[in-house]
Amino acid sequence: MSIRIFKPKTAGTRNRGVLLFDEITKTKPEKLLTIANHRAKGRNNEGKITIRHRGGGHKRLYRLIDFKRNKYNIIGKVSSIEYDPNRNSRIALIHYEDGEKRYILLPQNLKVNDSILSGSNSNIQIGNSLPLENIPLGLDVHNIELKPKYGGQIVRAAGTSAKILAKEGKYVTLRLPSKEIRLIEKECFATIGILDNPDSSNVTIGKAGKQRWLGIRPTVRGVVMNACDHPHGGGEGRSPVGRKRPVTPWGKPALGIKTRKKNKVSNIYIVRRRK
Repeated sequence: MSIRIFKPKTAGTRNRGVLLFDEITKTKPEKLLTIANHRAKGRNNEGKITIRHRGGGHKRLYRLIDFKRNKYNIIGKVSSIEYDPNRNSRIALIHYEDGEKRYILLPQNLKVNDSILSGSNSNIQIGNSLPLENIPLGLDVHNIELKPKYGGQIVRAAGTSAKILAKEGKYVTLRLPSKEIRLIEKECFATIGILDNPDSSNVTIGKAGKQRWLGIRPTVRGVVMNACDHPHGGGEGRSPVGRKRPVTPWGKPALGIKTRKKNKVSNIYIVRRRK
């Protein structure tokens, strides 16, 4: 995986960098593993905008990813490595011995024709999925369940992994990519390895049009708005915020204020908060 840096021949190519797709082995997705993807564009069921700066973008087919990895004790072989427009990590098409096909998130160093296995008795090798209690300390894992049988919910972004630090009682201690240290039930499944495509965080968009292709609309600072549009707005010429602290368009504190609920049920599982 590498990044191509453009020469500044035009304004749109100055400082622009894009990922190379040299690891992709198949361009068209498996038809039976795709569904239509209606994106809400930031609007709720009443058609009102609840998340700003979303809309437009290229049409996407949604690839059905096997986050549960519940094909136990059936060997699967990596048939192809594909691009997924709905996530920054690559995906792998798996052909199982019983004839079924599924997509999984692609770990680093997993190649075409490699074999994977899921289940409590699986070997400790990249791409295999096991309960956390069966994975040795110090290994990197991804696609981790928060509750048994729920499917992987955390550590699914490109280049990320969590490290197993300790096992005690019915819980396993993990250090997540955010540096948060958390307890997770030992029956929860995780996949061994670090997710592929680590260079996705180094991509430089380069021009506003690329953001529009991705479905991201323009963002404007509050201080340049009118007073009726934002608490920071109004004033003559270039004006300061005019408040004790920066706030959101709805008057709530912004920039650095912790927003996690203090009485959230899962707080008891957090050993050390992320910084």
